[in-house]
Amino acid sequence: MGATMSDSNSRFVILAALTGNGLIAVSKFVASIFTGSTAMLAEGIHSVIDTGNQGLLLLGMKRAKKPPDEKFPFGYGKEIYFWSFMVAVLLFTAGAGISIYEGVEKILHPHPIDHPLVNYIVLGLAICFEGTSWFIAAKEFRRIKGSWGVLETVRRGKDPNKFLILFEDTAAIAGLLLAMVGLALVQLTGIEIFDGIASIGIGLILAFSSVWLAIETKGLLIGEAANRYIVDEIRDEVSSHDSVARINEIPTMHIGPEYVLANISLRFVGGLSGNELQDAIAELDRRIKKRCPTVKRIFIEAEHEADPSIGHDGAAVSD
Repeated sequence: MGATMSDSNSRFVILAALTGNGLIAVSKFVASIFTGSTAMLAEGIHSVIDTGNQGLLLLGMKRAKKPPDEKFPFGYGKEIYFWSFMVAVLLFTAGAGISIYEGVEKILHPHPIDHPLVNYIVLGLAICFEGTSWFIAAKEFRRIKGSWGVLETVRRGKDPNKFLILFEDTAAIAGLLLAMVGLALVQLTGIEIFDGIASIGIGLILAFSSVWLAIETKGLLIGEAANRYIVDEIRDEVSSHDSVARINEIPTMHIGPEYVLANISLRFVGGLSGNELQDAIAELDRRIKKRCPTVKRIFIEAEHEADPSIGHDGAAVSD
C-alpha cells in the first residue's frame, strides 16, 4: 500500500512548479520575440498554461478544505477533481490548440530564426528549472507509491495532485527537448519548417497529456469507488463481527482524496434487541474507521435475519 502524501508536501510541489514555470514562461516569450522562433512561442504558451494549471490546483486544494454546510453536507472535497479536470481542458484547448496552430502557420509561412544561441540558452535554463521541479515531484511520487508500480499508482490514486505535476513536468521536458531538436535541424539544414514541426509536436504532447488527465479525473469527478483493498478491509471487519449474519453489498464513493463514503447493506443475526443492534452498529462504525482512516462516513442498511419480510430499515451512522 502506498503512503499518503500530506497537503503540505503536495502544496510545496505545486508551488515549486508554479514558480519555475512562471520564470521560464517570461524567458521563453522574450526569446521568441528576439529570435522569431515559433517553437519557442509554443513553449512559452506551454509554460503559461502550466503556471495557470498549478494556480488552479492550489485553488482546488483551498476550496476542498471548506467545511460541510447545508448545501454540500459531505463537504467540498470534489473541488480538487473539478479543477484538475479544468486543467485538462486548458491543456487541450489553449496549450495544444495554440501550439499546433502556430506550428502550421510557421510551415505555411516560414521565416528565418535570428540569434539561435539565445534560444539554446533559454531552453537550457528551462530544462534545468523543469528538471528541478521534476526531481521534487518524482521524489514525492516515489514516496507515496510504495511497492506499487507507476501505472498502478496512477490508476489507484485518488488525488490527481500526486501525479499531475510529475506528468506535466515530464511533458514539459519532452517539449523542451523537441524544441531544441527543431531549432538544431533548422540550423543544420536551413529548412525553416522544422521549427513549425517542433511546435506541432509540442502541441501533440500537450493534447496527449490533457486527454490522459481527463480520463484519470473523470471517474473521480462523477463518483469513483474506493480502491478494492479498502472495500476488502471493510468487508473483513463487518464479516468478522458476531452480530452480522450476511453482507449484501458495500458500495463506496470518493468524496475527496482522503474522504470515502461507505454504504453497507447487511443482515444481522436473529434475536438481537434494539440496544444490541445499536451497539453493534456503533462498534462496526468505530472498527471500520480505525482500520480505514479514509472512510469518514458510514451508512448501514440493516435487515433482520429472523424476519426477512422486514425491509431495509435504513439505519444510518455518521460522524
